[in-house]
Order: sequence, then C-alpha cells, then structure tokens
Amino acid sequence: MGHLFRGLALAEALASQGAKVHFYVNDFAPAEDLLRARGRSFSTVTLADGDWAGAIIATDRISTWINDRLDTGAAHAQSVRRAGAHLVSFDDRGTGAHMADLNIVAFGAHQDEKLPGQRLLTGVRALVLDSAIAALRRSRESLNSLVVSMGGSDTYGVTVDVARALKQRDRKATVVLGPGFAHDEALAAVKHHGLTVKRAVPSLAEEFACHDLAITAGGLTPCEANAAGLPCIVIATETWETRVGQVLEQLGGSLFAGSRNAIDFSFLDRPLAIAAMSTAAMRGVPYDSAQTVAREILAL
Repeated sequence: MGHLFRGLALAEALASQGAKVHFYVNDFAPAEDLLRARGRSFSTVTLADGDWAGAIIATDRISTWINDRLDTGAAHAQSVRRAGAHLVSFDDRGTGAHMADLNIVAFGAHQDEKLPGQRLLTGVRALVLDSAIAALRRSRESLNSLVVSMGGSDTYGVTVDVARALKQRDRKATVVLGPGFAHDEALAAVKHHGLTVKRAVPSLAEEFACHDLAITAGGLTPCEANAAGLPCIVIATETWETRVGQVLEQLGGSLFAGSRNAIDFSFLDRPLAIAAMSTAAMRGVPYDSAQTVAREILAL
C-alpha cells in the first residue's frame, strides 16, 4: 500500500503539470477501493515479468511507464523499451533497473551504493510526499499526544508489538490502522484503556497534524511526518527501511529504534527533545519535492 500512496501523490504532481495518469495494479481490493475513492483511472493486471506491458503501452498510447514495484526484471524492462515508452523506476535494483531512463532512489542501501539506471534522482529531493503537508506544517514544542502508524498493511504486525510496549508503560496513544491491516485479534489482546484505535483515516497527514510524536515504519510515512514538523520514532519493518531510519536520524527529526525483530523501546522511558526534533525535521525534509520528481519525469 505504501507504493500506492506514493503513486497517488506522484499522480497529483504529474497532473498539476499537465500529464494524464493511469494506474495498473494487481488484483487487491483495498488498492482498488482507494483508487476509486481518489477518482483515479486504473486497470487490474497481473504484475509479472514478460511482454504483457508492451501490448498495454501500444493500446493505451503510453509515453512514460513508471514502475513502483521494486526489483523489476530484464524481460519486463525490455518489453517497455521495445514498445517505445520511457521507463522510470522507484527504488529499483532488479535485473531490468539498468535500462531505466530514470531511477528514483531517495535512500540508498548504504551511503556509497552504486545504483543502476541511465539517470538517477537521489536524496530527499527524490521523495514523493502528500501535497496536503504544505498546509499542515507546524512546530511542536512538547510531547502531549502520541500516534502510531505502521503502514497500509503492517505485514508483520509490528503495531501489536508497539501497543504491548505502550500498555506495559501505561502510555496513551492513537493507533492508526491502514486499509490492509489484518492483525485485529492480536491487537485486541493487548489493547488497553489508553489506546484509541482508528482504521483507514481519510487523511493520514491531517491525523498526524493533531499529534506531537509518531511511531512509524521506515517507508514514506516518517518522511511525510518530518516534512510537516512531526518528530518520529522509526522502526524498520523491512531491511531497506533501516537506511531510511538512519538517514532521518542523521537529519535530526527522528530517532531510529532498530528493526522489527529487535525494537529498542527505551525511547518510551526517557524525555525527548521534541522542539529541537521538530525544527530539524522541517529543515531536513522538503515538503514539496513531489513537484521536483514530476518535473524530472516529464523532462524525459
């Protein structure tokens, strides 16, 4: 779901610059429901390697094909290029990534990673964030309200681990569940009186605006939060998210609490410099970089 939310933000930026956008997604009801709710045109396809994309490109007269899938194969990339479309990839290290006209990677696996692609767009200027952030940016001064959001699906149920740690400390928090969350029974077992649970809020950016600290996974969510001035505690639920947590910690707006299998909850037991973190967050993460990414894509 994180890929889809990024795609929706990118579609908005592209459309604002005159592009026509269409989505191709796998058969997944929460994704399809979200696209309908946002009024975005889409087709359901089987996302596999092979020549299926070439036929679509010809039929739908696509000029630029944008992959937000990770690790796309050479057969797929060759199909796109043979059909005459420009190829853009996000965070791609697959066998077809070197054929991308533009590979957009905000966070490398490590500082000196050699990335594939004809052209690269890297660093925080490569982030595609929700445009709603612009109107919601504000400085936080102290910790009065805590929010937890571990992504649209939370594949590994890290929300449950965080809720358990909060219960042990009798800490209040708002927990936001994404549309693909499937660990309700486990969460109910650790829910306590101080926990307010919300599911699939209309706007995560607007929900975040009500809080002073967020506990999040290491995808785009903490980047959007930091851009709006909301400090974060980042937990890496996937291996690549470790680098996100580390970079955001270096920028000063977040703390990295480790991977999902070894979460360091000690941050719940000590005071945090919320005001300083909030200032550093807004200084370090641009809120309008989606427009930069859209311009780079359209320049192809």
